[in-house]
Amino acid sequence: MAIVVVGGHTRNIGKTSVVAGLIAAIPEMHWTAFKITQFGHGMCSANGEPCDCETAEHTVAVSEERVGGDVTTDSGRYLAAGAVRSFWVRTRAGDLSEAMPRIRKEIQRAENVVIESNSIMRFLRPDLYLSVLDPETADFKESAKYFLDRADAVLVVEGILGRPEWKGVSLKLVEGTPVLAMRPPVYVTEEVVRFVRERLRTTAAV
Repeated sequence: MAIVVVGGHTRNIGKTSVVAGLIAAIPEMHWTAFKITQFGHGMCSANGEPCDCETAEHTVAVSEERVGGDVTTDSGRYLAAGAVRSFWVRTRAGDLSEAMPRIRKEIQRAENVVIESNSIMRFLRPDLYLSVLDPETADFKESAKYFLDRADAVLVVEGILGRPEWKGVSLKLVEGTPVLAMRPPVYVTEEVVRFVRERLRTTAAV
């Protein structure tokens, strides 16, 4: 079984499109996909809506997408792309550990797994970690910064990092790391597919 993690430094930079693209491009992997969302204070992990609750039942929520369900959600897009199963995991910020027993249970049932998250790297050692970067967007999550030097490749529009707008983030963290091009609306190019296949093949042979 292979585990692939796709992370990124901020929202709306193509992480979900990369995950869906991988699922569609490598269907023989029979992917089980996870979207992990962590909400800050004042947001409910059960549904992502503004909330003042602090009850135990709202610290973690896990839902499985169903065929014919909402294809506009990120986890719904995974299923539409061809995932065998797709889950949306919601926790309060810092509470991902509470969801790990359920995540590990579903991973054990899977053939191969793809996860959209940075923070999952605290709990799993994937076979491949891809980080999606947008040099023009200054916001940079701490979780993305913490694991950036562990990326097996970074995905950037047209494969050009240039002079990023990020503050306090050194490009030395990705020095020597392969830089692969995204070309929206094609986020997973043939180059990316070849890279992923080869890395997973090499990992499986070890």
